[in-house]
Amino acid sequence: MALVEATTERIVAAEPERVFAALADYAGTRGRVLPGQYSEYEVREGGEGAGTVVHWRLQATSKRVRDCLFDVTAPAPGQLVETDRNSSMVTTWTVAPAGEGRSKVVNATVWQGATGVGGFFERTFAPKGLNAIHGEVLAKLAAEVEQ
Repeated sequence: MALVEATTERIVAAEPERVFAALADYAGTRGRVLPGQYSEYEVREGGEGAGTVVHWRLQATSKRVRDCLFDVTAPAPGQLVETDRNSSMVTTWTVAPAGEGRSKVVNATVWQGATGVGGFFERTFAPKGLNAIHGEVLAKLAAEVEQ
């Protein structure tokens, strides 16, 4: 199987601490910034950063729905890692300073893709679709923290 990667980033006009706190707030902010492709959002344990267990369904295309159950860790300052118990998907959120009162937010998602022709199409098209979805998440996050 080949590794599939999708990376999305955005500069947000808010201090890194504020942006990271919003990302780590699974009990509040995170549920509010998810676009329509997400459903059945539920915090099952914790709710604030590392130690959180969160569930959602992600409808990437009309036929492709992933049932996700993520364990959240915070291996480094400004970083959250969501590891899916139901697949090989791992999403890393990184928040870093980007000048006075600004933050750079990077979302990097990787998973083991299919092989053969299906894998070729997955590696070609899935990152573009996921980047569009995560672009919406980042836009809604920016709207939330830039107020």
